[in-house]
Amino acid sequence: MLKLTFGFLIITLVAGVFAFTNISTAVPDIAQIIFLAFLVLFLVALIGWLLFRRRAQSRML
Repeated sequence: MLKLTFGFLIITLVAGVFAFTNISTAVPDIAQIIFLAFLVLFLVALIGWLLFRRRAQSRML
């Protein structure tokens, strides 16, 4: 998903250079939504990993 965000960043920069106003206004919004989704999924995975790790360590002891 992060690659997709960078792809949209490149498209936005190219569209801004060529002044395609419809594309250059829509793509940053899409990139922002994808980035926020990536961030939320990363935080959920991180919290899940921390909880699972703690539970697995307590079973080992």
